Amino acid sequence: MTIDPLITERCIEALLFAAAEPLSDVDLAKRLPEGADVASAIEGLRARYEGRGIELACVAGRWRFQTAADLSFLMTEEREEPRRLSKAAQETLAIIAYHQPVTRAEIEAVRGVQASRGTLDVLLELGLVRMRGRRRTPGRPVTLGTTDAFLEHYGLAALSDLPGLTEMKAAGLLEMNLPPGFTVPDPLGLRPGEDEDPLEDGDDAPEFAQDFLGELEGR
Repeated sequence: MTIDPLITERCIEALLFAAAEPLSDVDLAKRLPEGADVASAIEGLRARYEGRGIELACVAGRWRFQTAADLSFLMTEEREEPRRLSKAAQETLAIIAYHQPVTRAEIEAVRGVQASRGTLDVLLELGLVRMRGRRRTPGRPVTLGTTDAFLEHYGLAALSDLPGLTEMKAAGLLEMNLPPGFTVPDPLGLRPGEDEDPLEDGDDAPEFAQDFLGELEGR
């Protein structure tokens, strides 16, 4: 059955407008008549809203309508964030984002200081970081990675959109004269499963998370 592309666009437009959170292609397809071309309709909507006050954006592989970035100055309401990340938490989160999957010991090796329970506790509690597996090394340490909430918080469609060397220099986050051979880690350089196993039964339970954090406190 062939569905009129304009009808599909209108349906998707209505679904995204009413949705409380971003919707994936699969979410949209489930609510549309069989045979609807979701991908073409999405492209049609993106083109239609290009340059408008509202734009169609992809965040963590899902779609949502949002205010155009260049009109942010119109949003005069100021809200205080419920919890600001400390410098240690920001550094730890950046290391996890670029080096994932990464263990606590590897985080400490990059930062040069011990990882505190409080720092990881905050990142796990906010849902920016998750325990994703176990390293295939002696002791089978837990590996950490970022979540979709991390992508949504920073407005990234995927990990590949994390700033690279050029972007960091342009933003003033790195010096222009860097040591020879300096590179920014590729967050997609290590594919999941190459040196880690999935979490075992019970490893993703809240009490396991507390045990994991308790190991930091007891060191």
